[in-house]
Amino acid sequence: MSRTAPRVYVDQTEIDHLKRLQQELDAELMVELNLRDGTTLVGTLADRPTIQQFRGPDGSEGTNGQIRIDLGRGDIRDLWLDEVAHYTRMGSS
Repeated sequence: MSRTAPRVYVDQTEIDHLKRLQQELDAELMVELNLRDGTTLVGTLADRPTIQQFRGPDGSEGTNGQIRIDLGRGDIRDLWLDEVAHYTRMGSS
């Protein structure tokens, strides 16, 4: 992913939410991710999510995170952490 994110956050409440997700979502954790757009993905997290500074579409600087999920059969998705509305732990691989 690039150094530009579709959305960036400067509000501490939003940043704290991203950090909580980062701490709760372990590498190799099997999860069901429910995304804000209504999509549900079931798979194994490749790594613990990362939180970083990015530039938004308007050039402003802020925080977002990235998460990679392996859906199986070679289907690996990279997502923005703020896309995750909620998740369900299904175990560890």
